[in-house]
Amino acid sequence: MTSDANNLFEIQNGWLVFAEQQKSPHFTPREDVADISLLVVHNISLPPGKFGGPYITDLFLGRLDADADPYFQDIYQLRVSAHCLIRRDGTVVQYVSFDDKAWHAGVSSFEQREKCNDFSIGIELEGTDDLPYTREQYQQLVCLVAKLQESYPLISHNNLVGHCDIAPGRKTDPGPAFDWEYFRNCLQSMKESSQ
Repeated sequence: MTSDANNLFEIQNGWLVFAEQQKSPHFTPREDVADISLLVVHNISLPPGKFGGPYITDLFLGRLDADADPYFQDIYQLRVSAHCLIRRDGTVVQYVSFDDKAWHAGVSSFEQREKCNDFSIGIELEGTDDLPYTREQYQQLVCLVAKLQESYPLISHNNLVGHCDIAPGRKTDPGPAFDWEYFRNCLQSMKESSQ
């Protein structure tokens, strides 16, 4: 990974300029953008364990067809979103401005502070807890996180967590398949090479 890759991610008014944008209605304005201090890594696949297709975007946009798969009967009315999705091939889709609250964390707590949506950015990786993520996903996640840390400097390396860390017992993602050590080493290498 090179520092040049980080240049692909330019943020204007909370939006990635070069990413696909699919604007979700499921968000809340933030009270204080300067309070953004946490990044949460999630995973999602719809139907579970299947990749590709429109269903993740459909869910986040509130238009999931309940009849497209039996699993969707229980989730099609959910009002959820994330700031971004990184697909298996590395494609980045943004649903909510980073300056607004996406509805990704649910009941959650980080360092004794409740309601993580209020002060966090949520990034979904297309995947499951137990299937390895792709090299392209790690590369894009590293570049995106590096840019987010530039734009929102309170997101320190200690404030990069999984959904499982802020909702233990309720959530397990991104799961044991996510290589935190590799991710953090790549992020550190990118930062050092750009100095």
